[in-house]
Parts: sequence; structure tokens; C-alpha cells
Amino acid sequence: MKALFVHQYLGAIGGAETDILLGADSLEKRGHSTGLLYASRTGRGEEPWNRTFSASFPVNELDAALEKFAPDLIYFHSLPDLGILERLLDSGIPMVRRVHDHRMYCMRGGKYNYFTRAVCSRPASLRCVFPCLGFVGRNPTGSLPLKWVSYSAKLKEIRLNQRCARLVVYSDYQKEELIRNGFDPEKIEVHVPVHNYGEEKAPSSFSDRNLVLFVGQVIRGKGVDLLLRALAKVNVPFEASILGEGNHRQHCERLCAKLGLRDRVRFHGFVPSGELKNYYQEASLLAVSSVWPEPFGLVGQEAMFHGLPVVGFDAGGIREWLLDGENGFLVRWKDTDAMAWRIEQLLRDKELARKLGARGRELVSRQQVISQQNCPIEQMLLRVVRESRPMVEPQLRVEANATRL
Repeated sequence: MKALFVHQYLGAIGGAETDILLGADSLEKRGHSTGLLYASRTGRGEEPWNRTFSASFPVNELDAALEKFAPDLIYFHSLPDLGILERLLDSGIPMVRRVHDHRMYCMRGGKYNYFTRAVCSRPASLRCVFPCLGFVGRNPTGSLPLKWVSYSAKLKEIRLNQRCARLVVYSDYQKEELIRNGFDPEKIEVHVPVHNYGEEKAPSSFSDRNLVLFVGQVIRGKGVDLLLRALAKVNVPFEASILGEGNHRQHCERLCAKLGLRDRVRFHGFVPSGELKNYYQEASLLAVSSVWPEPFGLVGQEAMFHGLPVVGFDAGGIREWLLDGENGFLVRWKDTDAMAWRIEQLLRDKELARKLGARGRELVSRQQVISQQNCPIEQMLLRVVRESRPMVEPQLRVEANATRL
């Protein structure tokens, strides 16, 4: 099978890019070919992408990508250009859409109000225009701070994506959001991301540093400011490392100084994935402070693989993997007092932290073994190709069998 991945970026940024790279790597190792159609480069961690994908094309070479790579299937991830999306759908090649976030059906992009942080549970409708005022969006890359967001374009985007052969989501929470927005539940498949993190290493040392980790983009929806307010209430010695970059970093650094945390909290900026294990092996816990409704929260599984317990807000799909009292603590959304209490509890009781971390590690390791034996994403993609192009079924069956030998 030849699968053409389509995404906004080539290179590392966040969880979506991690999922894309590892997904392509898994398919390549199982005997399939993967190509990439992208809009821009990130300048970060690009070498693994260049090494993994058999071919890559910028979006202005779309026709060349379809002709030269000749994919059996298009695996669409995220690209805001509706013209490109429509051309791909009209190509006659079956398309699977991996839904990483809420931008497909939310004019604000995050299913929550940027200013009030209130989470939205409504489908796309005229209420997105008023009273939500979703037609006014932030413009982080332009010369003006705000930009116009078209309601009619958002409805068109929903209609186009409804034409996909399958939509793949991370969680039941995401599936319900799609159904709420008129998507056929029979086309939606939940595939929990289970990544191969490589050879199992020794778990965290839970050192006396009492190191609290945050790993992710430092943007307002990730709630780093609330994490800092929680840390200011912790009454035991600790260190905290904020690993990530984003447009909310300067605000959080100022808040850090205001709260008197400057000597205990360090902002490291972007850290390559290969270096993250060094932080995990020294840490005592991972904090997931998201206030936007997370589609899943990939970073939690990575921390669990290293034997770390997680303390996180109950936001979106997080509750589907963070089991309160089992592999960490799930605290009430935006409740900084509760987060501070649970963080302090784990820092004081290292035996409890090790116990919860071991349960999380066992869960992820078990899921990883199952995934390696029967790659569900591979099987789903092959099934879509067979359904759309039955004449190639015998060849695909041969390819699938060959990968298992």
C-alpha cells in the first residue's frame, strides 16, 4: 500500500506531528510506502521526517505528488486550505481523515472561549457567530492581531470532511463531537494512539529533586499559567521544568516571577524528542494543565511509559486514559487548589508515586505489545482501500501477509 500523508507541517511541533511521524514509521516498517504533502517546514526535528517518508512534496506540487507517488490512499491530517482538500477528495483516491483537534468544526479552533475559557458543547451553528463572536480570530502570524473567520467556510469544511471514507479519532469524546456536528457514526473509528517508544528503559528515579514536568506547547489552552498558580501553593521543596515553546511563554514567565517561582521553575523551550527521556527519568510526576478540551493528550502515555504518575485537569478526552487513583490523579477542571494538593501528595509520598507510575507503565506496555502484533491503523487503512478499490484486494492481502512474516 502507498499512503500519502497530508499535513500543514514537515517537522516537529506538538502531539499531532509526533503521531504522524510515528504512524508513518510504523507503516514503513510493515512494508508500505508513505509520502508527505505539506505546506511549510517547522525547522525543528525535520531529519526524522526526511528519513521516514519515501517522498515529500510541498502543496504547490500537488499534481506531481498524485502522479509521481501514485498513492492508493490519502491519509489527511490537517491543512487549512479547503481548495487542496476539495481537489484531493475529487481525485477519486479514497481518503481517511485523522482528526487531531477541534478546528474542523469550531470557528475558534479549540471548543472553548479564548477570553473566558468557557468550554463549548454546541455544534457549529449561527451561535458561533453570535453570541460567541467566533468570526473574530487571533492572528499569530499576520501583521494584525485579529483576523476574519468565515462561518460559511467552516460549514463548507464540515461538508467536505463528511465525504471522507473514514474519520479516525483519538477518543470517544472526539467521536461524540463529530456526531454532534452531523458526521455519520458508522464512518468514525476510535483508535487510541499507542506508540512504540523503543526499548523499555528503567523507570524514573523519583530523585530528591522533586521535579515536576510540563511537556507541550506553551499556549493559553495548555494552562501553564494555572499550573504556575498551583505550584505556588505547593508546600514542599520542588523544581519544575516547562518543556515547550509557544506564544503564551512570555506571559507565563512574567507570572512566574510575580508568584515568586523564578528560582524553582525553568522554561527550557523546545526540547527534541530524543532528549525528553532524560527529563522523564529524573522527574517525579507529569502535570497536564490543559483547560481546552483535549482530544486525548498524547504526552500522558509517554510519561506513563517512563513510569511517571500524571496529575491533570479533567478536560476533554483526558479522563479516558488518566484513571483517578490508578495511574495518577484526575482533578476538577481549573481547580488549582486540587492540583496543588495532588502534586504535593505525590512529592511527599514517593512510594505512592512509584506505585501509580508502575500501573501506568504496565498499561502502556501492554497496549504497545498488542499494537505491535496487530497494527489497527494499518488494518483500517487497508480495509478502506479494499472497500474503495476491490480489484486490488488480492495484492493488498499479499502485502499485508508479507509484513507479518
